[in-house]
Amino acid sequence: MMVLWALLGLFVLYPLARLMYMVFTIDGAASFTNFTQVFTNWYNRKAFFNSLILATSVAAGGTLVGFIFAFAETRLSLPVFIKWFIGAVVVLPFVSPPFTSSIALTLVLGPNGLLLNFLGIPDFNIYGFLGTWIAETLTYFPVAFLTLAAVLRAIDPNLEDAAMSMGSSRWRTFRTVTLPLSAPGLANAFLLLFGSSLADFATPLVMAGHTFPVLTTQAYLQITGMYDLRGGAAISFVLLIPAVLVYLLQHYWVERRSYVTVTGKVGIRTTPKGASGFIEILILAFIFLVTIFIIFLYSIIFLGSLVNVWGVDNSFTLENYVYVFTVGLKAVKDTVIIAIASTLVGSVIGVAIGYLVSLKDLPWRKTLEFTSLLNYVLPGTVIGIAYVIAFNSGPIVLTGTMSIIVALCVFRYDATGIRATIASLQQIDKSMEEASLSLGASRLTTFFRVTLPLIIPAVTTGMRYLFVVSMTAVSATIFLVSVRWSLLTIRILECITELLFAQAAAFSVVLVLIVFIAIGIISVMFRIAYPDYVCQTRRP
Repeated sequence: MMVLWALLGLFVLYPLARLMYMVFTIDGAASFTNFTQVFTNWYNRKAFFNSLILATSVAAGGTLVGFIFAFAETRLSLPVFIKWFIGAVVVLPFVSPPFTSSIALTLVLGPNGLLLNFLGIPDFNIYGFLGTWIAETLTYFPVAFLTLAAVLRAIDPNLEDAAMSMGSSRWRTFRTVTLPLSAPGLANAFLLLFGSSLADFATPLVMAGHTFPVLTTQAYLQITGMYDLRGGAAISFVLLIPAVLVYLLQHYWVERRSYVTVTGKVGIRTTPKGASGFIEILILAFIFLVTIFIIFLYSIIFLGSLVNVWGVDNSFTLENYVYVFTVGLKAVKDTVIIAIASTLVGSVIGVAIGYLVSLKDLPWRKTLEFTSLLNYVLPGTVIGIAYVIAFNSGPIVLTGTMSIIVALCVFRYDATGIRATIASLQQIDKSMEEASLSLGASRLTTFFRVTLPLIIPAVTTGMRYLFVVSMTAVSATIFLVSVRWSLLTIRILECITELLFAQAAAFSVVLVLIVFIAIGIISVMFRIAYPDYVCQTRRP
């Protein structure tokens, strides 16, 4: 417990304190001038409300899409290979950097885009709210899918069977049993997507344009374009207000009810009944359209990696991949090493925090949860700058090392693992642990033999998410890379700014392949360590 508080204090509170000192002081004296100046500018006020509209829309749309996919994956009777295929396609936007999917969207729906030319609507303008909303929803809805799939798998189908055996229709059973028991996952998914959209600057930078400014791009441009570190940090700090409000609302909604469904007091789990015929057709049609659209978007990136110059010289070549494994080989190695280290460290910390937060009698557990999620709801640019300010000088110097990048990935992106763990633990009856303890098992033995096997889906969700974001993060890590440690996303961004789209596409394809291989390895490792995990993941 003390170790967790020490790590959170060092890598969450200390950098923010240094940053706040810079924002709320002028020449060493306390001042709110930097903060209040944000609201005196009408363009910043417009960006603030645009950020709220965009984040709410992305969270609502992404949670809905993620729930439909998760429901199909866990409740419909589909062949295993179709479920695997849907799961693989769903995470495709998630495992590539956000600006990569935005570029693919621009190539097909932007000016002279392939899809617009095919449909005969060349005057359509994708830039602004619509393009940013589509790009961010496609990018972040896999987070909702992974979170909700773990929650839906944990819901005992016997409860749905009991409702239907008493004469309830499938729709009424879904509305009164399945949906209410999914509330922790829905609330967590909404919070995660709201925070992701609020913190994203790369997608609005590519898709929003000047007509739809948001605060993250304003902060980024203020820092990198005008070299105004205080002004950029103050703009980003404004985003903390809605993020905290949504967190408190979500917390109040979930905490006031009980969502226990795993009690260990029932017999063999039955097979979920799914949806009625017409609803099932609608769900499958929706999933088919979204899946085809995702495959179409990312096939553009794959084709782009196999040509000399995209749009100019489309002759076939493998030189772009030779470039990746020669000039960019160091970035590939560094990124994989950092992602593995972040995943291992972050998984242990995430499960420990999630378990402690779920203990009702633990003092300061609410503060522990809030502190562990604080970095996630802040814009990545602010966290990156805060780390530079905190660890570039002073008692602890870490800039230029691997440790600072790993620490940033762990304490900024561990939110999904923590929230998934908490949501799963909220569904487990505490009497199961109490029975183990009453039989003489220690608390540690009870955790590893009773609790951990029941939350394995949530643990693997957190590990997969942490590995992916460690591979694809850019908004915060761009301030921390050095000559000694480079990252694939930074190399892709450099290629895009140098108009080397074919090389950027090749880097993206390699990155996606590495992520898929790593996800497969994580699943195999858990299936070997916990054979029951196979049964949990195969529940229809």
